[in-house]
Amino acid sequence: MTATHPLDAAGPAPREPLRKARTEILDVGRPLEVSHWPGAPGRMPLLLCSGIGTSSSLFDLLVEHLDPERPLIAVNPPGLGTSPPPKAPYIMHTMARCLRLAVDRLGYDRTDVLGISWGGALAQQFAFQNPRRCHRAVLVATATGWMCVPPNPRTLARMATPRRHRNPAYAKRIAGELYGGSARQDPAGTVDMLHSAPSATPVRSYLYQLGAGTGWASLPALRMVRQPTLVLAGDDDPIIPTANARLMSAALPHGRLHIYRGGHLALLTEAAELAPVIENFLDER
Repeated sequence: MTATHPLDAAGPAPREPLRKARTEILDVGRPLEVSHWPGAPGRMPLLLCSGIGTSSSLFDLLVEHLDPERPLIAVNPPGLGTSPPPKAPYIMHTMARCLRLAVDRLGYDRTDVLGISWGGALAQQFAFQNPRRCHRAVLVATATGWMCVPPNPRTLARMATPRRHRNPAYAKRIAGELYGGSARQDPAGTVDMLHSAPSATPVRSYLYQLGAGTGWASLPALRMVRQPTLVLAGDDDPIIPTANARLMSAALPHGRLHIYRGGHLALLTEAAELAPVIENFLDER
């Protein structure tokens, strides 16, 4: 089943973002939804890569706290947002190529990249494949693929299906234990922020994303990443144990570690606190 479906239960009304993107379907090796927030001429853009099962709307709150003169780009994987459903499985290399073509289509020579969770893996792949086109990387609540310090089996089992992206009541029931951080005190609020889109994540799209990450590993290649890289990790992230961030920052030649107080979705729930950390890193010379 690949069609987009209404969520199983009504959620909050979609929140109107303060900074609006120009969104269109572009042929970037395949037709995908590309969002572009133009900034000041000459500024380095920031390419945003979202987590599994979530569209680029995940970044709406972060966007409001980033410098409005910084151009931003987001590409929705197949089946998410208004991107057409996937016709066949794909790999990280394929998606990283789509990102590069999107940057080309928008007229930029180089870009910074930021990815969270599954999108953090994609951001690493983008940096590997495009050493001259990727300026700096920010990796948030992410790891090194199958060669990582895994979460507990209960968390892994919950991540194996898109149920939490299709059933808000179930998502609110497990949010505290799954996402950690402020979701432990306010699971309903966290889920409402995460699922602002009016439609549920298509099952096939989720499984293809899961498949793209299943056979992927970056640990052997991290030493070849020459870009300055900021690794952001929460001290209460049940999905990505903090040991992964320590491992990555140690392996990256120009890695820097920032541990924040919070869980897997702090980039969403504590965007105001994390945005300055990201801004300061990207603006360094």
